[in-house]
Amino acid sequence: MRVLVTGGARSGKSTYAESRVRTLGDAAGLRPAAPQGSEDDRVPGEVAGEARDRLEGPTVDYVATGYPASEGDLDWAARVLTHQERRPADWTTIETLDVASVLRAGSTAPVLVDCIALWLTRTADEAGAWTGGADAAVEARVAELVEAVTRTTRDVVFVTNEVGLGVVPDTASGRWFRDALGRLNIALAAACDEVWLCVAGIPVQVKHG
Repeated sequence: MRVLVTGGARSGKSTYAESRVRTLGDAAGLRPAAPQGSEDDRVPGEVAGEARDRLEGPTVDYVATGYPASEGDLDWAARVLTHQERRPADWTTIETLDVASVLRAGSTAPVLVDCIALWLTRTADEAGAWTGGADAAVEARVAELVEAVTRTTRDVVFVTNEVGLGVVPDTASGRWFRDALGRLNIALAAACDEVWLCVAGIPVQVKHG
């Protein structure tokens, strides 16, 4: 099962994606047995807006594509810490841009990629695409990723940002990023079995597998 979860900033998309990848692990029989007296089984219908101090679920390969936390950006560091603290102890965090290799791995653990927008940002940084002239390098990386998605045998959930509903960016680099991410989102949506749009913490399915 390949799932794409999109939405705007603070729309609840990451929280929903985490619960969705947990469901995929449940279906695959990868969920560890809950200890006696656990409240884990009391919330089978959990959705994005329901707050929990800590997720519990199966072994998952969590692919973090953003830049590592640093003292130079305390706001970003706080966001990274929030995501880290929410992950179960049995999830494996993989900090990499080589998402294609993770999808080609032979593991049966489901994969959560959070997020595609940060993957594109760092890929553009590496290629020097913001100033123009490096579109071919970015397009090659995008093609590699999309091909891996179409061929993977692993259950995977992608988180991405919906950037087509806001104002037109007032910089050339901003417009390039909006267009590039929009095209990438379209390609991933075509390759995925399900697509979900999160609005105000509510996930709405827009493509059915």
